[in-house]
This record gives sequence, C-alpha cells and structure tokens, in this order.
Amino acid sequence: MEKINETLKKLASSSNFQLRYEKMREDTLKHPDVRSFLLDHKNEVTKEMVDKSLTKLYEYSNQSKECQGCPSLEGCVNIMKGYHPELVITRGAIDIHYDRCPRKVIHDERKKNELLIKSLYVPKDILKASFADIDLHGDMAGRIDAVDRATQFVENYDSENPPKGLFLYGKFGVGKSYLLGAIANELAKKKVSSMIVYFPELLRELKNSIGDSTLNEKIEMIKREPVLMIDDIGAETMTSWTRDEVLGPLLQFRMLENLPTFFSSNFDYDGLEHHLTYSQRGEEEKMKARRILERIRYLSTPVLVDGPNRRR
Repeated sequence: MEKINETLKKLASSSNFQLRYEKMREDTLKHPDVRSFLLDHKNEVTKEMVDKSLTKLYEYSNQSKECQGCPSLEGCVNIMKGYHPELVITRGAIDIHYDRCPRKVIHDERKKNELLIKSLYVPKDILKASFADIDLHGDMAGRIDAVDRATQFVENYDSENPPKGLFLYGKFGVGKSYLLGAIANELAKKKVSSMIVYFPELLRELKNSIGDSTLNEKIEMIKREPVLMIDDIGAETMTSWTRDEVLGPLLQFRMLENLPTFFSSNFDYDGLEHHLTYSQRGEEEKMKARRILERIRYLSTPVLVDGPNRRR
C-alpha cells in the first residue's frame, strides 16, 4: 500500500490541485476583511506568514462577523455558533480568536437574568411578539399611534443619546404588554439588550429575596439594564416599601443615567399617582407619590393604547 505522504505529495503536485489552491489563495486574499487586516498590520506581516496561515485566513473569510451574515443566533453560520472570529498575530503567525457575537452576549445576559429574576418570565406570545403581527385595522385603529411611536423609538435608538421611553396606558387586554414584547424583539435585532419585568410579580420576588442576600443584586441588575420595561405598574398592592425603597431609587438611577424606561398600566398618569398615594395600610402620602410620578414623566411619554379586549 502506498504511504500517505507519497499520496499527498502526488496530490499537491497535480496541476488540478495547484489551480484550485491558487484560486482559493487569490479569493481569500481579495476578501475585504482579510485585506483590511493585512493592511492594518502591513509592518508585521510577511509573505511567509501569509502562506503559513492561509488556511486560517480562508477559515476567517468564510465566516460572519458581528452577526452580519446570520439571520439569528439559531441560524448562525459560523463554525462555533454564537461566536465570531477575529484575526490576531500570535508567535509570528496569523491565528483566529473567537469571541461571543452581540446576539450571543444578549442571549447569555438574558439567560443569566432569568436565572436570577424569575419574574422576567412572560407569556410565549409576548416573547414572540412583532410589529408586523399587530392588528391595526377596524376597531384596532386605536393602536396606530402607539405602534408608530414604538417603531420610532427602535429606529432612533442610540445608546449615546437614547430617546425617552413610553408610558402605554389603556384598558385590560388592548395589547400593551404585547407591544412591549415587540419593542424588545425589534431591539434585539439591533443587538440592544432589554428587560421586561411583570411588576406585581417582581415586587413579590424582591420581598422574598430580602432574606437570601440576592435583593441588592437583583435591584442593581434591573436598574442598570440598557432598556427596561415595567409591565402592569399599578396592578401591585401599594406599600411604602414598594414605592419608597424599590420604585423610587430605581427610577431615580435611570433618570440620572438617562436610561430608556417603558411602562404599561391600566392607569393614566393621574390615576397612577392616586394609586401611589395610598398605601395598603391606608396611609396618604401625596408628596411621595408625586415624586414618583415626576420621575415617570421625565422618563416616558404617555401614549393611549385603545381597542377591543384581545383576551376575550
């Protein structure tokens, strides 16, 4: 039997193999990302290094960078799903370093948040929500303004100078939570992390966290999220602790840091202020409620979401 080395030598010397090799080499070195790297490192890279590392350059040229060639994380085309390549020079050779892509970073952060904060779990229809599936015809026309404003937010989002969030208010079942889900999903397409919390459940969870040393960690995570969505504010049982120790500091931080914050509620601003005024014990604290509303007004623009009850 012929030795494998002999077979490889014959293969390498064949004209057909040489032609394919030269074509592969030419296409690889013409690739814009490869050319950019070689140009940036022209004082370090030699012809010998390029020849020695050609397989790495070829591997790099055929993969997506910054999610540009991938429709989604699940549809990632790279060798390591969720990781994109970066060319580096190591020990006199060109090599590839793999790092998490933006979508993988958002996915991992969301999973980490879900493990820590159980109230992040929302109905599956909200997790899959999209602007395209929102009915705006006939009796549903009351949602047009809300969808337009939500679309504008996504289109104009800039982490350096983010627009204000929205205060979506209206009757039960008109699609406020669904719209928050659609915004979150559209932001994810732009590689922007967001978090939806169902407010009544969040407060119950935070109360239960007082004794297990995770309360501060959870609050820190929530208040620093790039885009926060507080779903169904006003549906909670109001206590002084809820208003003054959780909601107040949370909104104050986001106001000072200029972090977009969304709200959904069955109350308008005035109704929510009245709700925040009276605690479960019947205490009336108008000034404290007014301070909370001032922060909410600063962070959001009120938008009425109207239409028939979708849940019937």
